[in-house]
Amino acid sequence: MFRHPADRLPILLIVSLTVADFVLYFTVNNVWLLLTWFLLTIIPKGCICAWNHHHQHTRTFKWTPLNRLLEMSYALHTGVTTHLWLLHHVLGHHHNYLDQSRDESRWQRRDGTQMGTLEYTLNVALTSYYRGWVVGKRYPRLLRTHLIYTALTVALVFGLVAYNPVPALFLFVLPMITGMLITAWATYDHHAGLDTDDPFEASYNITDPLFNRLTGNLGYHTAHHYKQGLHWSDLPRLHEEIKHQIPEELYIDPFWALFRRYLLRVTGPAG
Repeated sequence: MFRHPADRLPILLIVSLTVADFVLYFTVNNVWLLLTWFLLTIIPKGCICAWNHHHQHTRTFKWTPLNRLLEMSYALHTGVTTHLWLLHHVLGHHHNYLDQSRDESRWQRRDGTQMGTLEYTLNVALTSYYRGWVVGKRYPRLLRTHLIYTALTVALVFGLVAYNPVPALFLFVLPMITGMLITAWATYDHHAGLDTDDPFEASYNITDPLFNRLTGNLGYHTAHHYKQGLHWSDLPRLHEEIKHQIPEELYIDPFWALFRRYLLRVTGPAG
C-alpha cells in the first residue's frame, strides 16, 4: 500500500488529526472549545504543510484513489488541493528557483530588491492558485485533475459550512487559510537573498534534528533541490554526500531564522 515504509507513522498521525476534526465537527458546537482546538493545532497542522509538500514530490500510496483521499485530508489542513504544489512547486519553482524573474515562489521584487517576510508570504499565498494554473496550461492532464479535485474540495467545505457553520469555520475554513499562509511563510528562508546560478549556494539548510523530524528532513534543502524526486527519508544520506559543496554560511539555526524574520526582515532589506 505504502510506496515507502517511512511514510506510515506520519500519515497515521495526519489522518488521525483529520478524523479528530470530523469527530469534533459532529459533536462540539461550543465556540471557545473550537477556538482552543484551532489554536492548539496551528503548529501541528503547520507541520502538515511540509508533509503535503513531500507527497507532491513522491506519491505516498501505490494506489491512486488512496492518494486522492490523502490529498483531500491535506487540503482540509493546509488549503492546498490536489496537484497545486505539483504544478506550482515541483514543475514550477524547482525549475525556476535560480531565476527570480520566473520563480513561482520568487523572493525578489521586480526591481531586484528583496521582499520582506510579510510581503513574500502574502505574495506567494495569494498568487499560488493563479501561478499553479499558469504552469498547468503546459500540463493539461495534471491541470484537469487539479481543477476537478479543487472543485470537489470547495464543494465539500461549502457543504460542511452549510450543515454546521461554526464548527466548520474553526475546524476547516480557518485552518485552510492559516495553512496556506504558513506554507508560504515557511519557505521564505529557503532561498531569500541568495541570488546565484550555483544550486549548491542557492538554499539555506537546517540540520537541527527536531526541525527535521517535524518536517520530514526539509531542512536538508540543498539536497532536496539537488534531487527533488528523492524520498524525504533519504535526504540526510544525500546531504552527507554533497555537504562539502555547501558554503558554511548557508547552515542556519531554525530559531535564529525566526528571529531574523520577526525582528530583521519584516519590511525587507533596503534595496
